[in-house]
Amino acid sequence: MIMNKANSSTYQSFDVISSFQGDPFVGHLSTPITTSSLTKTYLSLLPAYKSGLSPLLRGINIGFVHGYFLLGPFVNLGPLRDSQVANFVGFVSTISLLIILTTGMLIYGYVTFSSSKDTKNSQGIDFLTATGWRQFVSGFIVGGFGGTSVAYLLLTNL
Repeated sequence: MIMNKANSSTYQSFDVISSFQGDPFVGHLSTPITTSSLTKTYLSLLPAYKSGLSPLLRGINIGFVHGYFLLGPFVNLGPLRDSQVANFVGFVSTISLLIILTTGMLIYGYVTFSSSKDTKNSQGIDFLTATGWRQFVSGFIVGGFGGTSVAYLLLTNL
Protein backbone atom coordinates (compact mmCIF):
# COMPACT_ATOMS: atom_id res chain seq x y z
CA MET A 1 0.00 0.00 0.00
CA ILE A 2 1.38 3.39 -0.96
CA MET A 3 1.38 5.93 1.80
CA ASN A 4 -0.50 9.12 1.03
CA LYS A 5 1.06 12.14 2.73
CA ALA A 6 -2.30 13.80 3.15
CA ASN A 7 -3.86 10.82 4.88
CA SER A 8 -1.07 9.10 6.85
CA SER A 9 -3.52 7.44 9.27
CA THR A 10 -4.49 4.85 6.61
CA TYR A 11 -0.97 3.46 6.43
CA GLN A 12 -0.84 -0.22 7.42
CA SER A 13 2.16 -2.31 8.15
CA PHE A 14 2.42 -5.54 6.17
CA ASP A 15 4.93 -7.51 8.18
CA VAL A 16 5.56 -11.01 6.92
CA ILE A 17 6.51 -12.29 10.36
CA SER A 18 4.74 -10.98 13.42
CA SER A 19 3.74 -12.18 16.85
CA PHE A 20 0.89 -14.68 16.95
CA GLN A 21 -2.47 -12.90 17.43
CA GLY A 22 -0.62 -9.71 18.38
CA ASP A 23 0.72 -11.16 21.65
CA PRO A 24 4.54 -11.20 21.76
CA PHE A 25 4.56 -13.39 24.88
CA VAL A 26 2.91 -16.43 23.31
CA GLY A 27 6.18 -17.92 22.06
CA HIS A 28 4.94 -18.49 18.52
CA LEU A 29 5.50 -16.39 15.43
CA SER A 30 2.80 -15.89 12.86
CA THR A 31 4.21 -16.50 9.38
CA PRO A 32 2.49 -17.02 6.03
CA ILE A 33 3.12 -20.77 6.43
CA THR A 34 1.91 -21.24 10.01
CA THR A 35 -1.25 -19.16 9.64
CA SER A 36 -2.36 -20.13 6.14
CA SER A 37 -5.61 -21.97 5.64
CA LEU A 38 -3.80 -24.57 3.51
CA THR A 39 -1.57 -25.52 6.46
CA LYS A 40 -4.52 -25.64 8.85
CA THR A 41 -6.49 -27.84 6.44
CA TYR A 42 -3.55 -30.20 5.94
CA LEU A 43 -2.96 -30.57 9.67
CA SER A 44 -6.66 -31.15 10.37
CA LEU A 45 -6.62 -34.08 7.92
CA LEU A 46 -3.77 -35.88 9.71
CA PRO A 47 -4.95 -38.84 11.84
CA ALA A 48 -3.79 -37.26 15.09
CA TYR A 49 -6.09 -34.25 14.64
CA LYS A 50 -8.89 -35.64 12.46
CA SER A 51 -12.23 -35.19 14.16
CA GLY A 52 -14.45 -38.18 14.84
CA LEU A 53 -11.72 -40.78 15.44
CA SER A 54 -11.29 -42.58 18.74
CA PRO A 55 -7.78 -42.78 20.24
CA LEU A 56 -7.63 -46.47 19.31
CA LEU A 57 -8.38 -45.77 15.64
CA ARG A 58 -5.89 -42.90 15.60
CA GLY A 59 -3.22 -45.26 16.90
CA ILE A 60 -4.09 -47.99 14.41
CA ASN A 61 -3.95 -45.53 11.53
CA ILE A 62 -0.61 -44.02 12.55
CA GLY A 63 0.89 -47.39 13.50
CA PHE A 64 -0.11 -49.03 10.21
CA VAL A 65 1.62 -46.33 8.18
CA HIS A 66 4.76 -46.47 10.33
CA GLY A 67 4.93 -50.26 10.17
CA TYR A 68 4.36 -50.31 6.43
CA PHE A 69 7.03 -47.75 5.56
CA LEU A 70 9.67 -48.78 8.12
CA LEU A 71 10.16 -52.20 6.53
CA GLY A 72 11.73 -50.85 3.33
CA PRO A 73 14.88 -49.31 4.82
CA PHE A 74 15.58 -52.43 6.87
CA VAL A 75 15.23 -54.69 3.81
CA ASN A 76 17.11 -52.51 1.32
CA LEU A 77 19.78 -50.98 3.57
CA GLY A 78 20.35 -53.69 6.17
CA PRO A 79 23.55 -55.74 6.40
CA LEU A 80 21.81 -58.81 4.90
CA ARG A 81 20.30 -56.96 1.94
CA ASP A 82 21.90 -59.30 -0.63
CA SER A 83 20.95 -62.55 1.08
CA GLN A 84 17.93 -64.84 0.81
CA VAL A 85 16.63 -63.82 4.24
CA ALA A 86 16.70 -60.03 3.75
CA ASN A 87 12.90 -59.70 3.81
CA PHE A 88 12.51 -61.79 6.97
CA VAL A 89 15.34 -60.03 8.80
CA GLY A 90 13.83 -56.67 7.81
CA PHE A 91 10.46 -57.87 9.12
CA VAL A 92 11.94 -58.89 12.47
CA SER A 93 13.93 -55.64 12.69
CA THR A 94 10.82 -53.57 12.00
CA ILE A 95 8.84 -55.45 14.65
CA SER A 96 11.70 -54.86 17.10
CA LEU A 97 11.77 -51.14 16.33
CA LEU A 98 7.99 -50.93 16.78
CA ILE A 99 8.32 -52.58 20.19
CA ILE A 100 11.00 -50.05 21.15
CA LEU A 101 8.83 -47.15 19.92
CA THR A 102 5.82 -48.48 21.81
CA THR A 103 7.86 -48.83 24.99
CA GLY A 104 9.00 -45.23 24.63
CA MET A 105 5.43 -44.08 24.05
CA LEU A 106 4.24 -45.97 27.14
CA ILE A 107 6.97 -44.39 29.26
CA TYR A 108 6.09 -40.95 27.89
CA GLY A 109 2.41 -41.46 28.68
CA TYR A 110 3.15 -42.74 32.17
CA VAL A 111 5.31 -39.71 32.96
CA THR A 112 3.20 -37.05 31.23
CA PHE A 113 -0.42 -37.94 31.98
CA SER A 114 -1.62 -38.45 35.52
CA SER A 115 -4.62 -40.74 35.86
CA SER A 116 -6.23 -38.48 38.49
CA LYS A 117 -6.96 -35.78 35.89
CA ASP A 118 -8.45 -38.04 33.22
CA THR A 119 -10.70 -35.52 31.53
CA LYS A 120 -10.38 -33.83 28.17
CA ASN A 121 -7.42 -31.55 27.92
CA SER A 122 -7.62 -27.83 27.21
CA GLN A 123 -7.13 -28.36 23.46
CA GLY A 124 -9.99 -30.87 23.20
CA ILE A 125 -7.80 -33.68 21.83
CA ASP A 126 -9.07 -36.90 23.34
CA PHE A 127 -5.87 -38.95 23.22
CA LEU A 128 -3.93 -36.48 25.37
CA THR A 129 -5.24 -38.03 28.58
CA ALA A 130 -4.02 -41.09 30.50
CA THR A 131 -6.76 -43.40 29.21
CA GLY A 132 -6.71 -41.96 25.70
CA TRP A 133 -2.93 -42.31 25.49
CA ARG A 134 -3.06 -45.97 26.55
CA GLN A 135 -5.67 -46.63 23.86
CA PHE A 136 -3.59 -44.72 21.30
CA VAL A 137 -0.46 -46.74 22.11
CA SER A 138 -2.43 -50.01 21.97
CA GLY A 139 -3.71 -49.05 18.53
CA PHE A 140 -0.22 -48.03 17.45
CA ILE A 141 1.31 -51.42 18.22
CA VAL A 142 -1.55 -53.35 16.59
CA GLY A 143 -1.49 -51.11 13.52
CA GLY A 144 2.31 -51.26 13.35
CA PHE A 145 2.34 -55.06 13.41
CA GLY A 146 -0.42 -55.11 10.79
CA GLY A 147 1.35 -52.66 8.49
CA THR A 148 4.62 -54.54 8.75
CA SER A 149 2.89 -57.84 8.06
CA VAL A 150 1.14 -56.48 4.98
CA ALA A 151 4.38 -55.01 3.64
CA TYR A 152 6.24 -58.26 4.32
CA LEU A 153 3.59 -60.32 2.52
CA LEU A 154 3.69 -57.96 -0.45
CA LEU A 155 7.48 -58.14 -0.62
CA THR A 156 7.65 -61.92 -0.44
CA ASN A 157 4.77 -62.67 -2.80
CA LEU A 158 5.20 -60.04 -5.51
